[in-house]
Amino acid sequence: MKRVISTDDAPAAVGAYSQATTNGDLVFTAGQIPLTPEGELLDDEPIEVQAEQSLSNVEAVLNEEGLDMSDVLKVTVFLDDIGDFDAMNDTYAGFFDDEPPARSAVEVANLPKGVGVEIEAIAAND
Repeated sequence: MKRVISTDDAPAAVGAYSQATTNGDLVFTAGQIPLTPEGELLDDEPIEVQAEQSLSNVEAVLNEEGLDMSDVLKVTVFLDDIGDFDAMNDTYAGFFDDEPPARSAVEVANLPKGVGVEIEAIAAND
């Protein structure tokens, strides 16, 4: 059984998708871009700021389900420039404890709204 997760603490979906869905065991977040809950796009900010906002959005969606970043099993990071990996990684590390989730990070040609990063996560809902 699929259930939609939604919160005002993260940006509203800007298309035909949900902020997250769950089957009760796993939570799948939509890709989160550096868009504030108030709708401010941070596309001109350094990648560290963009990554922080994207991860804060992931965190807010998980919090709505009573989860936090320690419940994350897998993260996928999409970068428009893989040269930003180290800067993104420094920010990313601050969101996870000593046992970070599995992760993939890939360079893509374009991201929504011209941002530099988009981040999605899969978390366990015990």
